[in-house]
Amino acid sequence: MSESKAQSRPIISVAVSPRNNRGWEKFLETLRQLAHEDPTIRIEKRAMGEPIVISGMSELHLRGICDRIVHEYKIEIDVGEPEVIYLETIQNQAEGEGKFIRQAGGHGWYAHVKIRLEPRELGRGYEFADQITDGAVPPQFVESVNSGIQEAMKAGVLDRREMVDLRAVLCDGSYHESDSNEFAFKIAGSEAFIAVAAKANPVLLEPMMSAKVIVAEEYVGVIIGDLNRRRGLIKGMDYNQGSQVIDFSAPLAEMLGYAIHIRSMTQGRASCSMQFAGYAVAPLTERWGDDEAGITANKPKGPTPRRGSASAPLEFE
Repeated sequence: MSESKAQSRPIISVAVSPRNNRGWEKFLETLRQLAHEDPTIRIEKRAMGEPIVISGMSELHLRGICDRIVHEYKIEIDVGEPEVIYLETIQNQAEGEGKFIRQAGGHGWYAHVKIRLEPRELGRGYEFADQITDGAVPPQFVESVNSGIQEAMKAGVLDRREMVDLRAVLCDGSYHESDSNEFAFKIAGSEAFIAVAAKANPVLLEPMMSAKVIVAEEYVGVIIGDLNRRRGLIKGMDYNQGSQVIDFSAPLAEMLGYAIHIRSMTQGRASCSMQFAGYAVAPLTERWGDDEAGITANKPKGPTPRRGSASAPLEFE
């Protein structure tokens, strides 16, 4: 049995590129140095000349990275709009199989596996278990099945988001004495995962933030009304030295640009702090229909431009 526990992962990303096309080499070297200094940063490399996607733990985290690029490394950059990183998981147990059978002249490939997927508690990560008996799948191919499953998890089955927090059990299968190999079983494992995950009630997960607003008494109603529109859940309120302290949780997608927004909304008489609290199942929306696998996609309601959130790029001085 092998297990991959959930680790700190980025929850928000932004596309960045140097303003001067001749500055790419320095820009890439700067990103490598920043990623080396901060292991929570992820850098997604693309073709030369295309924006680089930088992922981090918060808007503030990304703003700090970009500020360093501009002020410390003296590189002028163009910064895109921040994008929330969603994940996928399953909610039900399901079983199924995958096969990879090819013939080319005298050479062939053969692999057949049966797997069971089981949901795990959010944040528990991925686990793989081998329950093969009687040599249905030779031991030398078991890890290839595991590798194929994990490869398929990176793309998910709903919206090409990484799938997390599940247990995969290799239950049965078959092989060919001469045509079976590691490559064939990796493909079979990947195909089995895609087929079974589609039957296991897949859902989309969105990052949630735990936050606190300190606001002048006369603006409490305005703040609460705004939080309701952002799917915020108020957990408590306290009075402290002439101000109200509001504790709440809300989806990250609804909180982009929030600190700037509430200062404007309250004439500078409110402040906000927030931190990542975990993932939760995103609500259904009517604007998404069935996908190709016949699954009603559980996709998030994105923040609307009128709220001044997702439509606003990161701001730098």
